[in-house]
Amino acid sequence: MSDVPVYVLANFQVHDKDKYREYEKGFFSILKRHNGVFYTYDDNTTTFEGQAPPSGRVVIFGFPSEQLATEWYNDPDYQALSEHRRAGTNLEFITMVRGLPPRG
Repeated sequence: MSDVPVYVLANFQVHDKDKYREYEKGFFSILKRHNGVFYTYDDNTTTFEGQAPPSGRVVIFGFPSEQLATEWYNDPDYQALSEHRRAGTNLEFITMVRGLPPRG
């Protein structure tokens, strides 16, 4: 695994707001535990070219390294919490995008 920063993109549609709120309540503390940074979310994205993803929420957050992102995703507390997301949303994707390596 590399030490370049990574960014996580998620796209989903919320169909049970109460279940999703349970997920949100615990999400940020687990993210912080793994040195994650929340950047933004958008419920109404704009697609300039190509086929637009299904309407829904797009979330962007990141980690200093791929290892930390992987540890966050595999954290048993996160996996237990994510059951609320799974119950309250229709997930399209959670994708990790690697940043550029440092230029020397």
